[in-house]
Amino acid sequence: MSRRNGPVHINFPRNILSKTYIFKKFKKHKQSKITRASRKEISKTIDLLLNSSKPVIIAGAGIKNTKGNKEVASLAKKLNIPIVTSAGHGDALSSTENLYAGQMGPRGNIVATNLVRKADVILALGTRLGFNSTFFSYENINKKASIIHVDIEPSSLGRYFPITIGICTDSKTFVKQLYDRLSKIKNLKKTNIWTKNFLEEKKIYLKKREEEANFINPIQPSALFKILRETLPSNSVITLDAGTLCLQATDQLNYSGPKSLFTPLDFGLVGFSFACGLGVKLANPNSKVISLMGDGGFGMTISELSTAVEYKINTITIVLNNKSWGAEKAYQRDYYDQRYIGSEITSPPFHKIVELYGGIGFHVKKINELKNVIRKALKCSKPVVINVEVDPNAIYSFRKDSFKHREK
Repeated sequence: MSRRNGPVHINFPRNILSKTYIFKKFKKHKQSKITRASRKEISKTIDLLLNSSKPVIIAGAGIKNTKGNKEVASLAKKLNIPIVTSAGHGDALSSTENLYAGQMGPRGNIVATNLVRKADVILALGTRLGFNSTFFSYENINKKASIIHVDIEPSSLGRYFPITIGICTDSKTFVKQLYDRLSKIKNLKKTNIWTKNFLEEKKIYLKKREEEANFINPIQPSALFKILRETLPSNSVITLDAGTLCLQATDQLNYSGPKSLFTPLDFGLVGFSFACGLGVKLANPNSKVISLMGDGGFGMTISELSTAVEYKINTITIVLNNKSWGAEKAYQRDYYDQRYIGSEITSPPFHKIVELYGGIGFHVKKINELKNVIRKALKCSKPVVINVEVDPNAIYSFRKDSFKHREK
């Protein structure tokens, strides 16, 4: 059974690289069969779920990368259980799924986060319950909850939180097994009050998200995100950078399903979005690829405009230009008496620079200009950079947990 997908690093010492060797015969790689959950493990899982009054499903990369979204959605409907996703994997399910709450944790929305905080049984599918999802804190996950942890990587099971059941298998395969067994149970007990309350809270949250979009100038992120929700094609692929504005975007935008969102995850890579967007576009030439990033992040990878133009990779990069390293400036404002050191930056006119490379640039200073500019960009056959002047004061301190000692 293959373990988790991801980059592989092989380190060859220099003396080996300088040698010559003739290989007479290569051993062919044989992928072993996926280990299925045992009947006993499935029975224990069913017992916990059916005796729960506040269950929740967490879908992580193991669901996203195997495109197990339909299976998880069917399981949730079968039991009437809410679903959340781990941090950075908001596209593990389609945003249109009724029982889907969004991304959990300190960097997710309050509805999804509260589900995990209050749940008595957590079915964690293909997630490590890692730092960005939980901050390794019981402030973000119910300490008393029974956790059913399913992951293809054995070292991930119970690594960060004690678990009730640990099952080493492919998450999509497990969900199919679980669904098949549940289908044989007559008069299946479903969760009602818990899920009813969740759906009401979700409705309020989404309504509030729409109403709080502030269409004033300087441009507010809330209005920019609303315009993106209304304007981007449903099959668009979004790449996000590190930083506070992009963290907001994770739950402010809509996704069609697996592989429609790419983020730097726990690496926190500044400049990731633009480079990632180029790769995504090459792999999905028929999709519209939109890369969101700050002015600091784009400045770090701006030279790759030559790559985009040379190879005709027509992504759309939206630079949220607030003339600062937003996260650092927010912390200095909120916890260091506005003593700004190295957090305010000056950037060149990105919309002009892309044209020097041979691409197309737009400069947006007013919110009422943005929708028309995005529509024009979607029709372009060349790389596009939209330089959006965002309110420099619209910044947020996400890591409040790290600054409790400085709270007044």
